[in-house]
Amino acid sequence: MAAFNGKTVLVTGGSTGIGNAAARAFLAQGARVIVTGTRAGAAYYAGTDGDLSGLEYHRLDQGDLAAVAAFDPGVDRLDALIIAGAKVAYKRAEFIPETFADVLATNLTGPMGLAMKFRAALAAARGSIIFVGSVASFRGTIGQPAYSASKGGLLTLTRTLAQALGGEGIRVNLVAPGLVRSKMTAITWEHPERLAATERQVPLGRIGEPDDIAGPILFLASDAARYITGTSLVIDGGLSA
Repeated sequence: MAAFNGKTVLVTGGSTGIGNAAARAFLAQGARVIVTGTRAGAAYYAGTDGDLSGLEYHRLDQGDLAAVAAFDPGVDRLDALIIAGAKVAYKRAEFIPETFADVLATNLTGPMGLAMKFRAALAAARGSIIFVGSVASFRGTIGQPAYSASKGGLLTLTRTLAQALGGEGIRVNLVAPGLVRSKMTAITWEHPERLAATERQVPLGRIGEPDDIAGPILFLASDAARYITGTSLVIDGGLSA
């Protein structure tokens, strides 16, 4: 029996990468799954790493608070809100204040806006919020001050919202992936020498795949995790051990 039959799930950033893997996992378990992405329509993802078949697609720039406020996917009850949308800037661009602010808008301010936007719908279903953080939630990242600051902020936001929303029946948790194969991390895994050097440091001997993160997300959204809130789950193949 599908664990999420009759449930409604919204995955921001569900068009590619970890978000898409999570969206497809919920779909396979019977959920109605709504996803967001930044392109004009689902057809614009054809041939990329996202499979949008069976998913309800909406365009959303989650770093734009006005767009978040206007976003209406047509739900009164929401069983799970998975916030996987994120951005990073390379080549030291995050040291530029305007870029720093832009990354924080997508990775931290927007997620807070989404949590508040769907607060009533989540409370109606006694649902849960799952933020996709990073191992950077726990440590600095020398070339990406905005990315690490935003992911660190998500960690404390998770703990704060768990306290603030628990009385409404809303659970709030965070998954913290290590290096996972996606468009955002192609700068590492598309270069064999760089990839090999990284994988030598991982006890399980490989970088993560999006599906490696989807399973833990489903667990945290499920009834099996009904007494878990305010926690963070590191999923990095043992790298941080």
